[in-house]
Parts: sequence; structure tokens; C-alpha cells
Amino acid sequence: MPRVRKGHAVHKAHKRVLKAVKGCYGPRHKHYRLAKEALTRAQVNARVGRKQRKRLMRGIWVVRLNAACRENGIRYSQFINGCKKAGIAVNRKILSQIAIEDPATFQSLVAAAKAAL
Repeated sequence: MPRVRKGHAVHKAHKRVLKAVKGCYGPRHKHYRLAKEALTRAQVNARVGRKQRKRLMRGIWVVRLNAACRENGIRYSQFINGCKKAGIAVNRKILSQIAIEDPATFQSLVAAAKAAL
């Protein structure tokens, strides 16, 4: 059986890594070993950033809901508790969108939450 040389495959893999770190500073965009480290760290940070973005968005939705609830004469915590007791199973993202785009519907949700308390 002939010996298999991986020249083409290795060259292709190196090109893929170097293409991914194209915008890096210094030798990290030219030297494969440094480029591989930079790419790994960038991917780890990207994953962490995606998780943090979810946390930040939830905080924004809560702030928006709190402001909308205060306009309707109820606190955020009371509103969420009333929604749970009234069986309103809508998440905070959708509730904040309703509060912004359709205040009349949000007022009816607040009324239902108040009634359940």
C-alpha cells in the first residue's frame, strides 16, 4: 500500500485558519501556530458573548416591562405574579413587545393580572 501524504489537506486546513484570522494584529494573521491560538480564543469569546447577549436582552425586556407597568399603576413584580396566577403564559420578550407596540392590549393584560391578585 502506498504511503499517503497529507500535503494538500494540511495546506487547505492552514489556509482555512489563516483566512478566519485575517483581521488579527501582528503575527497572528500570518503564522499558523499563533493564528490557531487566536482563532480558538476568538471562538471562545464569541460563545461567551452570545450567552451574555441573551442575559442583557432579558434585562432590557424587564426594564421596558417595569416602565410600562408603572404607567398602568402596578409594579413589575406584582404584574409577573398576577400573570402567573391568571395563567398568562407569555414570556418577557413578547410582553415587552406588546407593551411597546400595542398599549391597549397591554392594559388588558395588566387588568387581568390585577384581577388575579
